[in-house]
Amino acid sequence: MRDLIITSNENNNGDILRKDRSRWEIVQDLLKVTKEEKKAKKTRIMHKAYLDWRNFQRYFGFLLEEGFIENCDSNCYALTKRGEEMIKRLDQVDEMLSGKV
Repeated sequence: MRDLIITSNENNNGDILRKDRSRWEIVQDLLKVTKEEKKAKKTRIMHKAYLDWRNFQRYFGFLLEEGFIENCDSNCYALTKRGEEMIKRLDQVDEMLSGKV
């Protein structure tokens, strides 16, 4: 099984840049960015989650199809209640893996 080692650095804005993210860490980042932005356009979410367009499309499409994110206005997206629940669960997994529980 692959070790989940996260390397992080801070950029000039204090944002944490994460490398070697697992699929679920990418999903978690997309959900958190969408939550923080409230109603945001795809490009803004993509940039804040540090993804290229191809990977963004793949993960964002999954989140839309599964009902974690919804289209709330023309070209604006928001987190659903189901997305909120997913963030909580992924945060719990993070805590378990990092030994904070």
